[in-house]
Amino acid sequence: MAARTVAVVLAGGIGERMGAGRPKQLIEVGGRPILAHAIAAFDAHPGIAEVLVVMAAGHLRDAGVIAAPFRSVTGVVEGGATRTASTVAALRALEDRPADTRVLFHDAARPFVDAPVIDRVLDALDGHDAVAVGVPSPDTIVVVEDGVVASMPPRETMCRFQTPQGFRLGTLRKAYELALADPALRATDDCGIVHRYLPDMPIRVVEGSERNLKVTQPLDAVVAEHLAQEDLP
Repeated sequence: MAARTVAVVLAGGIGERMGAGRPKQLIEVGGRPILAHAIAAFDAHPGIAEVLVVMAAGHLRDAGVIAAPFRSVTGVVEGGATRTASTVAALRALEDRPADTRVLFHDAARPFVDAPVIDRVLDALDGHDAVAVGVPSPDTIVVVEDGVVASMPPRETMCRFQTPQGFRLGTLRKAYELALADPALRATDDCGIVHRYLPDMPIRVVEGSERNLKVTQPLDAVVAEHLAQEDLP
């Protein structure tokens, strides 16, 4: 029997860069909250057994109302002040699940993740314990130190990470156990935790999508509204 798959929708951020006065995942695009779009993508996917929502403190009631219509949502829990803290909250909520459980962590601020991207992550988890989603960088990426270019890696080796990121639950638990014991812990995503604290663990990278944008700045919301209108029947 295939391992059960849980999608964790991380909505713990408050979206200060949006300047909207409320968490960006509650902003509406295409007539419904960004959070609803993200939940819907996993709720509709046949490979996802359940969805767990991690929401910013003070907004659990809002998230609960948004999540209520979706059959696969099994809980809404309070997130932390950082991405790492929100993942830890999800791991605590899943502490009774077996180590071979497949878990996908997705930014709620990416409302247009599609089924093919989720398919590729799930397929890769058949042979790997950690999976990232990436798209090639169209720009030249440079390393800058003290305002001066220090190095210029070949563009063809660079990609931009998206979510969902997929893991075997036992692998991510082990990585976070090590990470939380490190007083110098700094990370922006869960693959970064695995890469740093389980350096011998291969992280498979699968193809993402340019539509899978993250709504971070006000201009992103304009683009998201345009994409939502394209999706309307």
